[in-house]
Amino acid sequence: MRDSSNDLSRRNFLSGVVVLPALAGLVLTQTATAEAKGSQAQFKYQKTPSNGKKCSQCKFFVKGSSATANGSCTLVAGTISPNGWCIAYAKQSS
Repeated sequence: MRDSSNDLSRRNFLSGVVVLPALAGLVLTQTATAEAKGSQAQFKYQKTPSNGKKCSQCKFFVKGSSATANGSCTLVAGTISPNGWCIAYAKQSS
């Protein structure tokens, strides 16, 4: 006689073995996509402010080692000047 509780456990185990690696792959793909940054050209980055707006005032800007040092951006690849500007500019909330 077969024990149906063992069959159910084996079935759950086998479906988990198939589903878990697929989910892990999906999570890794989404993480890599989320971490990808656009080019400076794509965001029309310039090293000078635009209409008083500059990177140091943007919520995406990551400060450098000092107030005048270049930093980085969570959206735009490369070194970013605190006095720069791009089309992704979004004023920091106070």
